[in-house]
Amino acid sequence: MLSSTAEHLYWMARSLERAENTARMLDVTYRMSLLKQALIEPHHEWRAMLSISGLHEDFEARYELPSAKNVLYFMALDNKNPGSIYHSLFNARENARAIRGSITSEMWEALNATWLEMRRIQRDGIDSDGVARFFEWVKERSHLSRGIAHGTMLRDNTFRFIRLGNFIERADNTARILDVKYHILLPSLRDIGGAADYYQWSAILRSVSAFESYRKVYRDQITPRRVAELLILRNDIARSLITCVNEVSQLLHEINGPHSSEVTAHCNTLRNQLNNETIASIFDRGLHEYISDFLEQIYNIGSLINTTYFWSNDEKIPVLNLTQTQTQTINGR
Repeated sequence: MLSSTAEHLYWMARSLERAENTARMLDVTYRMSLLKQALIEPHHEWRAMLSISGLHEDFEARYELPSAKNVLYFMALDNKNPGSIYHSLFNARENARAIRGSITSEMWEALNATWLEMRRIQRDGIDSDGVARFFEWVKERSHLSRGIAHGTMLRDNTFRFIRLGNFIERADNTARILDVKYHILLPSLRDIGGAADYYQWSAILRSVSAFESYRKVYRDQITPRRVAELLILRNDIARSLITCVNEVSQLLHEINGPHSSEVTAHCNTLRNQLNNETIASIFDRGLHEYISDFLEQIYNIGSLINTTYFWSNDEKIPVLNLTQTQTQTINGR
């Protein structure tokens, strides 16, 4: 496989997954913003969203107030924001267009139709009563594209690089969705254990489609430790950190064959750490501190994927610091 083809496949998948996960983070923040009685500072939940996304400086340069309306437009429809859902779907479509011969016609048609609909939505705007529907639409289009890939593609390195992009991006964003709760909770410690706290953790679970799974596994009250355990250490949860890292490790092994590499070694180290971790040790260390360390490691693995597999890596290493959610590249991929 050509290095450039692998790169387009990888970033196509990451961009599509990023659009979905941005929708998920916006959804959970929007739900939490409805609990005004639980928050001391107005618009705090939207400031937290921007901070966790690493886009607060770009936002503040163009908007005065981090209101729901401004942040939703900036993160969803703004064509000048490289971290917006609009821009992510554009990048996914452009990368797919560059390698149309490597993906199935069904997959190309789905991505192209998604982009055309996104252009219409960006032009017409989102009604105040249609925010939730828009988030669901983004998630459904991402599910559709992944389903088509599963149902139509040969299980070769083309498929593996798509999956690799999916799980690297998903691991990063699941961790940051957990961190959203941490940041929003800080000014309202008195609410821990109350109705607002319960609702916020429920919103976290729903944002990663894990609410029903939580009920099946634990069958009782929603608690921070169990939510964190579910989303970090349960390998039977589709979007958990350990599931994502296990998938990345397996994919790297299949791509490399019998030959080891630096990126495989780093991924195996992270996988072993997760497999030997307990929720007690994570909370003893601090959930936020643990997530920050995980994000640093997953970022390093992503950078090594660029330098290991992509020929033009000198120009396309992600420009990302540890406070950013939306991984960006110099060339916009």
